Amino acid sequence: MVTGGLAAVTTALALVAATGCDAITSAGGEGEGETHSVEEGFHVGLLLPDLYTARYEAFDYPYFEEALEEQCPACELSYANADGEVDEQQTQAQAMLTDGIDILVLDAVDAEAAAGTVNEASSQGVPVLAYDRLAEGGVDAYVSFDNHRVGQVQGESLLAALEEDGTAGDGQIVMVNGSPTDPNAADFKAGAHEVLDGQEEIGQEYDTPDWSPEEATTQMEGAITSLGADEITGVLAANDGMASGVIAALQSAGVSTDDLPPVTGQDAELAGIQRIVAGEQYMTVYKAIRPQAELAAQITVDLATGSDLQPGEHTLTQLEDGGGEEIESVLLEPVALTIDNIDDTVVSDGFYTVEEICEGEYADTEYCQEAL
Repeated sequence: MVTGGLAAVTTALALVAATGCDAITSAGGEGEGETHSVEEGFHVGLLLPDLYTARYEAFDYPYFEEALEEQCPACELSYANADGEVDEQQTQAQAMLTDGIDILVLDAVDAEAAAGTVNEASSQGVPVLAYDRLAEGGVDAYVSFDNHRVGQVQGESLLAALEEDGTAGDGQIVMVNGSPTDPNAADFKAGAHEVLDGQEEIGQEYDTPDWSPEEATTQMEGAITSLGADEITGVLAANDGMASGVIAALQSAGVSTDDLPPVTGQDAELAGIQRIVAGEQYMTVYKAIRPQAELAAQITVDLATGSDLQPGEHTLTQLEDGGGEEIESVLLEPVALTIDNIDDTVVSDGFYTVEEICEGEYADTEYCQEAL
């Protein structure tokens, strides 16, 4: 059902056979925590940041819901998506806290602004798990991918593409980074610079508010005006949505598909993979969302029951948030996805089928002709 006019969905998870943990007082927070157990269940709030990044509605939410149901069948899940609005997410969080959630899983629209939500939850004894982005305010744990490594993977892939094209060192590259309010974007940017600095000349560089594809188009149009389309040998676009904007600007400037410079991306969106098979986008960073969501569900249960965190095969590490707090964190490894390993990544993982990738106009591409 929709709660309080928000885009919130509350799902009472069906009961199935499972074993659980003993009841333990929940960890974290300034307030006095309540007692929760898997057998009796507890109320989880999940807040995701936007609708224009395809992964959140298509994968993160349903995967997390499924994993939580398996690990805590008596639990209840409330969900909301802020559609990129900081104020809306704060309102959604307050509504969930008022409704009596026992733990909050938060992917913040704005990490710094989220500190108020984290502090409010803490004052009520509600643990907060930062998901995918490290919110400020002293969250109890953090699950994401190694964001610095994501930027390195993008930079390494771009250098490899320039070598393949024989254009290394011949022109200038453009960097279209992510949102300045997203701490992940700063990590991606730092990782990319670590690889690219001293290797290629960066002709233009932008930070893109709200990860907006439309803003990326405008920025790329400015780069083309400043540098000239023929002088741009590659573009590091921080995610697939912005890669679409970059490519649109290049095509509007008269650059044919065969002459497009290599463009990076991230998130392995279906549209991004289709651009890869069509020869428009060089690569994307594949982050296996199901393992991330399953791990987040496990740590949600751990935090709510006061148990030690169980990261499975992954390693617990300490990361410092923007306020200097040390946060117990689990970071997963990203993968560079190109035309050469689509089958071994998103297809083999069940992320997309070949039929989905090769729908419509993409059926005539070389990849689809061989795969179908």
